[in-house]
Amino acid sequence: MRIADNWQSGRLEERVRAHGEAGSVPAAAAPDPAPPEDGELLDAYSDTITRVVEKVGPAVVNLRVHKTGRDSRGPDAAGGSGFIIAPDGFILTNSHVVHGADRLEVTLTDGQALPAGLVGEDPDTDLAVVRISAGHLPLAHLGNSRSIRVGQIAVAIGSPFGFQRTVTAGVVSALGRSMRSQSGRLIDNVIQTDAALNPGNSGGPLVNSRGEVIGVNTAIILPAQGICFAIASNTAEFVAAWLIKEGRIRRSWIGVIGQNVPIHRRVVRFHRLAADFGILVAGTEPGSPARRAGLREGDVIVAFAGEPVSGIDELHRRLVAGVIGIPSPITIVRHTEKLDLLVTPVEWAADHQRN
Repeated sequence: MRIADNWQSGRLEERVRAHGEAGSVPAAAAPDPAPPEDGELLDAYSDTITRVVEKVGPAVVNLRVHKTGRDSRGPDAAGGSGFIIAPDGFILTNSHVVHGADRLEVTLTDGQALPAGLVGEDPDTDLAVVRISAGHLPLAHLGNSRSIRVGQIAVAIGSPFGFQRTVTAGVVSALGRSMRSQSGRLIDNVIQTDAALNPGNSGGPLVNSRGEVIGVNTAIILPAQGICFAIASNTAEFVAAWLIKEGRIRRSWIGVIGQNVPIHRRVVRFHRLAADFGILVAGTEPGSPARRAGLREGDVIVAFAGEPVSGIDELHRRLVAGVIGIPSPITIVRHTEKLDLLVTPVEWAADHQRN
């Protein structure tokens, strides 16, 4: 028992020394640390926003757009925001900001104003690229918009009316939205956020907490209490690459004038259609691929290239550059008969209709 007593005594002394409480029995294990106070959380949030702005802000620019009939020195000169995506002067912005411009001027964050040229624009995604003659510029890096989660921090940075770097912050409130562009096509995978956008902020970046651009701010719905939208960065990266390479985005066209219509349930069941909506052919353009393929007024398009289409917007998504000049099956319902025709889309031109 003496050995045991000595051993217990030694253990006790070690524990006493370890706790710095000589001559007393150590207290119970300390409780978990208290959660951070609201002030600490706000400080952390503020630090995050500050770091993002310091990282991306220098790449955000102001665009002055001068058009015929406007006083280039007066308040009627239009403007918007943009951000540098390459150190040799390529700037990403909105198509509606620069469309129809006779002259463009870019103001950098250091106050330097430079003339800019339009590289290309794509009204179907409301994106455009302009370029200034300068080098070694700060740039913003495009992130992966597929990794975005609802609820994450979103910071909108802009340079409206020549004011340097306006910043608003919020969260991503919804993903996968669709918004119709000025050209009539739907823009897919639009990001919805509650980060307030002010007039002149269009074309600026929407940034995550790591300082990566996850979207291009493009619109605000004023009656909807500040619901704002941004074109996803993956879409922006694809479009910008083509605009820099060719100055435009290639799309295909078949020349159908159509409208979305419901299909009778009995027809859907009989033909085992994937959807109960289709595209009613209201007409075809003279000499168009649709007319050459044999489409007639009254036909209902239900599939293209083996993929179901339940509306005009889905058909637009299928008519991409990859199907130009390639004979593709188009499935229709004519009266009660299901038919497969072969249509060869051609490259869309400005004087073509939109499908």
